[in-house]
This record gives sequence, C-alpha cells and structure tokens, in this order.
Amino acid sequence: MISGFRRVTGALAIAVTALGCATGRTTREVASSDPRFDWFEYTGSDSIYRRLTAASDQYVNPVLAGFYPDPSMVRVGDDYYLVVSSFSYYPGVPIFHSRNLVDWTQIGHVLDRPSQLNLDGAGISRGIFAPSIRYHAGTYYMITTVADHGGNFFVTATDPAGPWSEPVWLPGIDGIDPSFFFDDDGRAYVVNNGPPIGAPLYEGHRAIWIQEFSVAEQKMIGPRSLIVNGGVDLTTKPIWIEAPHIFRRQGRYYLICAEGGTADQHSEVVFRGASVLGPYVQYAGNPILTQRHLSPQRPNAIGTAGHADFVETPSGDWWAVFLATRDYTDNVYNTGRETFLLPVEWQNGWPVILIGDATIPYVHRRPALPRQPAPAIPTSGNFTVRDEFDTPRLAPYWEMIRTPREQWYELGSGALTLRARPFGFGPAGQPSFIGRRQQHMYASASTTMRFVPAKDGDKAGIVALQNDEYYFLLAVARVGGRTVVQLEKHVGKGTAAAGAIVASAPLGAAPGTPIRLRIQARGPRYDFSYAERGGDWTLLAGNVDGTILSTRVAGGFVGTMLGLYAYAMP
Repeated sequence: MISGFRRVTGALAIAVTALGCATGRTTREVASSDPRFDWFEYTGSDSIYRRLTAASDQYVNPVLAGFYPDPSMVRVGDDYYLVVSSFSYYPGVPIFHSRNLVDWTQIGHVLDRPSQLNLDGAGISRGIFAPSIRYHAGTYYMITTVADHGGNFFVTATDPAGPWSEPVWLPGIDGIDPSFFFDDDGRAYVVNNGPPIGAPLYEGHRAIWIQEFSVAEQKMIGPRSLIVNGGVDLTTKPIWIEAPHIFRRQGRYYLICAEGGTADQHSEVVFRGASVLGPYVQYAGNPILTQRHLSPQRPNAIGTAGHADFVETPSGDWWAVFLATRDYTDNVYNTGRETFLLPVEWQNGWPVILIGDATIPYVHRRPALPRQPAPAIPTSGNFTVRDEFDTPRLAPYWEMIRTPREQWYELGSGALTLRARPFGFGPAGQPSFIGRRQQHMYASASTTMRFVPAKDGDKAGIVALQNDEYYFLLAVARVGGRTVVQLEKHVGKGTAAAGAIVASAPLGAAPGTPIRLRIQARGPRYDFSYAERGGDWTLLAGNVDGTILSTRVAGGFVGTMLGLYAYAMP
C-alpha cells in the first residue's frame, strides 16, 4: 500500500498510502478560508548516523526513533508485534510488525474508534499509559491504563492488524501499567503497579501486585497479592516501581520492572521466584539496565533507559526492547523517549542487558533471524518521508490530539484540507491538527499551503508541538486586516512570553497564492522560514531557543510533534 517510492541521496523519499486513522472523506464544500496543504515532507539527518554506518550484519538504534515510549512486544511463531504508549494522541496505541526485531512496519493502531478511547479534555501527557501485548490460544490481548478516563482495560483481536474489540474494563485494579501473564497450566494473571499496603513511606513509594484473571469470564478473580514492595531494596527508598512483566524460563518465574522514575534515574530491574505468586527475590546485580551512573556530558549520550519487555526467538536467543532518550545536552532532548533493542544475556540464571559502564550502542549486531525488506516507511537512521496526500486515508504515522467528535479534514485532489475551527491548543477541545513525530535531533519539516484567512485572528500553518502550552506555530494569519506570515512562541499559561509573536512579515503575493513553510531543528535551536511564489527560502526567525520543546522544560511524557494546524476565530 505504498505509492510513489523513490530513492534520494542518503535517504528514502516516500509518498504514503494511508492506513487506518482516517474517518473517511466528506462531501462538504471546502471553504476558501480552510487551508489546503499540497504535501508534507519530513527529513532527519543526525550526524551520528553519517559517522556510524551499519554493516550488513548490524542494525541501528533506536529501532523506533522519536516519541515511541514504553514498548511491549510478543512473538507469535515467526512474527513479532510491538505496541507503545500514545497518551492523549489519537488513534491510540500504534502497533508494529516485524520478523527480525529490527525492521518494524506500522500495521495500524489498536484503538482506532472513538468508542474504544475517550480522551475528551485530557492533558497531552495523560491518556494511554504503558500498553502491554500478549497472545494466548489464538487471541491477542492488549491491556493498558487510560489515565483520568476510566482506569485499566483490555481489548482483544484475532488479527493484530485489527479490528480490536471494545474495551473490557477491570475496575478492581488500583494503579497503572497492567500486563497479562498466561501460564503453562492455562491459568492467567494480571500484574500491575499500585499503591503499597498502608500509607506510602515516602514520595514515589509504590508496589507491584498480582491477581488471577479468568479467561473464560474475562474478569479478575481471587485475591490480590503484593509481590514487590517499593522496589529492589525498600531501605534505600526506591521510587516508582512500575511496568511489570512476568515470563517463565526453565521452571522459574521472572518479574521485570522499571524503577527510578521516568527521567535520568530510570532503570530496569529483575526478580525471580519458584511460584508465579511469589515470593520473588531480587537479583543481586540489579539494575540489569540503566545509564544513570554515567556522565551526562559524554558524547552522543543515550539516557533514561528502562521500561523493558523481552521475547525469546525460535533459536533460544532472548532480546529486549526498552525506552531510552538521545540527549543533545545533559539529559535534555526533544524527540521524546524512543524504542531501543538489545540482546539479553543469561548469567547464572539471571537475565542481564548491560552491566558496568557499558553504554547503549547506536550500532549493534543483528538478531540471528531471517532478513526481510526494509520497511517502506523508515523508523531508524537518517531518512526522508514525503506525503503527497494523494490517497483516500491518512498515513499511519499521523496523529490527532484527543478523540475526534466531528470530521474536520478532507483528503482529495492531491491535497489535505483542514477545516479552520474555533478550537486552539488546550484541553477544552480538539484542535484541527494532525502531527507526526520529530524523530531526529537535526530535522526539517516543510509543506506548501494555500490559505485565505477570512478575518482577524484566523491562522493556519505548520507547528512544532510539545504540549498544549509549549509549542511554535509558523502561520499565515490575518492581523489588522493584513495577511502576514508570523511565528508564535508559546511557553506556558499566564506568563509574559505565552503566545508571544517572535517575528512577522507581510505577504506580497495575492491571497491564496501557495506559500511554503519550513521548520528546521538543530538540537536545541530551531529555524523558521517561508517562501512565496516558488522562490527561495526567507528566514523569518533563526536560532530560536528550542529547549521549550524538551521534557526538561515543558514536563510530561511525550516528544515533539511536527504537523499542520488551522484555527478560525469564533
């Protein structure tokens, strides 16, 4: 389902057929005040990938670049399926397929119907937390938490590409990050993060709980049991034990968890027990994965490593996917938490990913699995993806903010039209916005737009968005009866800089003349340019502080999205 595919220097340019995240065409007449986008092109070019070229027997980390956190995967025969957190972006829970653990193709979203996922009013870093995917007796299970909107639920499918069922809610689970474990005897369990027994002893004191699950009745049964209190060593006050997964090897049960919080102290730890219900003892060599003890000033630093999931290949090798970040300086990054891949080594009956001062490698040997063609839409290394909007549905990498309650975009005649509506960024509504992930520190996003703002305050253009309060908008707007191109910088509510106009210039072309808009990222600095009448690029604002798009400044759990936006004054 890929059209228009051609090679370009050092990258792959693609016009992409849509998969599964559109709600269909409309017959609504397009107003001249609704912006029309002819194409959108994303290019990533990080220097590390120009210096470290993977050989034929190697792969490049991260395997899913950009904001793809909290990975969970399952093997079914020769196929591997992977899901990641989506928070308040819609459709929810991107799902990928691979046969070699390296080359991943997105096959859709698990939660692609409004009836499955209510995100109304949710903050961007709320919504879907830490999905887990498992397979049992011909059925795929995805279980997750939707923060602030109902708690924990699961959905099922016989085909991981969908359709997936309506949610089955699990009201008895108090906490987040649930994961299924299907034992060899046919019994099933849910393990999750939850509050400890009694009052927490300190900030971040959490626990891991387990309870049996009835597959036949699709509900929790029996008592809930605490199996880890606090973390590896309660006397050291470990924080935020979460993301539990249980698996079985050689008659023993292994429980892996994330510990240390979601920032630079993140890690992965392991426990072992003779029974699925415990007791579980901690590994003396914990953590089995972290980078927190390394200098944040090291070149090309990868940090925040943890939140892993394991699979065993047919040959008996074990591999882990986990999240980590690529920092452009001292634990600061704009690309969000990404999905990495490394082998799991067994040492004296314990699984280990990295030990000592070992750093997460950008290039590593491939798993001993059959080769497969590279994915048509690249997910790692340097690449270019160009969307000509010439297909009937949006490509799978496009996301909206919150659940759509009306049709506000149209694909047709080789363009994407967004209906300009009186909904801006903020939890009160769903803006006319579609975005794709910034997947490189050095990246550019560009588009050609035709737009005639009808009244003062109307605007449309290209966005670099971290959340509702921290973003850049490069837009064509009507101001004081004139049409201008302007750059807005938003850095929080109620501050002097919130919604500031960084730069503005009048447009000389006739209204509706195509204009090109471009955002360029250079680590912590961003450049914003435009071009009229097919001419050369004009720099509107350069060397702008882009750290406002980092988690360090903006907070939350997501990464930067680059996309298209339209707004009309009420």
